[in-house]
Amino acid sequence: MKIVVGSTNLPKVNAVKNNFPDVEVFGVEVSSKVSAQPFSDEETLEGAINRARECAKHTKGCIGIGLEGGVTEMGEDLYLCNWGVLVDHNENTYTASGARILLPDEVAEQLHKGQELGDVMDAYAKRTGVRSKEGAIGIFTNELVNRTAMFEHVVQLLKGQYEYDQVQKGEQ
Repeated sequence: MKIVVGSTNLPKVNAVKNNFPDVEVFGVEVSSKVSAQPFSDEETLEGAINRARECAKHTKGCIGIGLEGGVTEMGEDLYLCNWGVLVDHNENTYTASGARILLPDEVAEQLHKGQELGDVMDAYAKRTGVRSKEGAIGIFTNELVNRTAMFEHVVQLLKGQYEYDQVQKGEQ
C-alpha cells in the first residue's frame, strides 16, 4: 500500500508518516481548489477533500490524504481550524477535524485584510517559515502542540475510521 499526501509541507507529510510507519508515504503538490487562506470550516474541509481525491488518483490502488489548515469565525472571534480527509482505493471518504484555538485580535485583523496565516505568523513571531515548522498552533501553545502533532491527531482519527471500516467489511 502507498499513501499520497496532498502537500510537500513537512508537518503534513510527517504527520502521515508518523501514523503509518510501515507504509510508503510521499507528498505531492496538488491544488486545494479553495482560497490560499480558507476562511471557514466548510472551505477548509473542501480543500482537504480536493487534495485527498487528487492524491487518490495519483497512483493506482493508493490512499490519498488531504490535510488543510484554515480559520473559522465564531461570533466575533477567529479560530484556527484544520481538517483531514482520507480517500481509499474504492473512493470511500473519511473526514476528521482537529484542534481549535482562538487567534489574537492582531492576527485576526491581518487575516481579515486578506493576508495568509503563514505570512502573518512569520511577521507576528519574527521568524521565517512558521507554516513549515511549528505553525501558528506551535506559537500560541508555547510549542506544547506543534503543527505536526496537530495534524497527527487528525490523521489518527482518519486512520482509525478507515481501519474500523476495513474490519467491519472483513478486509483487514
